[in-house]
Amino acid sequence: MPAWLDKIKVTMTAVEDPAERPLPRTIEEIIERAQQRLSEPDAAYIAGAAETETTMRRNRDALDRLVLHPRVLRDVAEIDTSTELLGHRLRIPVVLAPLGSLRSIAPGGGLDVVDAARTFSTVAFVSTVLEPGFEAIAAATGAPKVAQLYVRGDAAWIDAMVDRIAAAGYQALCLTVDSAYYGRRERQLRAGWTPPSGEDLERIWQARLTWASVERIRARTSLPLVLKGVQTVEDARLAVEHGVEVVYVSNHGGRQLDHAAATMDVLPGIAEAAGDRCQLVVDGGFRRGTDVIKALCCGAQAVGIGRLVAWALAAGGVTCLVHALELVELELATAMGLLGVRSVAELDRNYVERVHALGPIDAPT
Repeated sequence: MPAWLDKIKVTMTAVEDPAERPLPRTIEEIIERAQQRLSEPDAAYIAGAAETETTMRRNRDALDRLVLHPRVLRDVAEIDTSTELLGHRLRIPVVLAPLGSLRSIAPGGGLDVVDAARTFSTVAFVSTVLEPGFEAIAAATGAPKVAQLYVRGDAAWIDAMVDRIAAAGYQALCLTVDSAYYGRRERQLRAGWTPPSGEDLERIWQARLTWASVERIRARTSLPLVLKGVQTVEDARLAVEHGVEVVYVSNHGGRQLDHAAATMDVLPGIAEAAGDRCQLVVDGGFRRGTDVIKALCCGAQAVGIGRLVAWALAAGGVTCLVHALELVELELATAMGLLGVRSVAELDRNYVERVHALGPIDAPT
């Protein structure tokens, strides 16, 4: 019996003794449990976005405006949800997006993230600002992982960081390029959450990044290079020209530039422009198996989840994060079977169509 089908026994059978606090049965229950446990500032940090939070709402709206076209009378008794990214086999086309400032949410910080990724057989992106640091996190597991770099120094600093990442054993390097300035996240401000001290002074180096910086990193390391924060066809083409192996389509979950386009609105054009010259990852509002299907149909090889990682860790640590991934896996496999496809490789634009949204869009958590 497929592992995802066996999971139905856990998610659909009767609840065990409530006193034992069973694992949440749905993604929404995970979020609700996390919100009950978190302080107001920490909950605002996870849920918030820039200014009016319009970009964040657009991300979700773009996903909801895609409908699925199921095909029937196909043998879907066996479903394969796995895929390949950066030469590594993923159990599902979902990676753990880079997150910082997790210590107050998950005591283990980055150690919890890579532990969950190893357990579930996916890839974690480890942020520059994620404690206890690149080396300690890398030493905790031999499972594949990607180092995500915020630039906080000059060219010599970049060289040293690239060398550290390679020496620590990371399988790829991800340069974030949509964070020249820290977005004004008003929900965080109202709740009293502030970024780490000294962040504003160090961020000037991020603001000085150019394509020459990408060239320098590309020449410095043989590690596969991921460019995170690409939002236009023009920049996707430039990324490919500069030897980038993975274009990561992202608007930082709406946390940087307000009123930007939704990632799922720009993904099809980027996929067409990139062709088979690179792989594509996309994030921005993803938390369901059907969300993953829509991204794959529009040209992505994998989806990044960020807020869901934080919610799950807050709700129940590594165990709950692995469980959240299992729920996404179950939703993904179920939807694939109902859609009439047996593997993710079969998904293409024929299975989706853009329609009008259902009505007013609630701000996603």
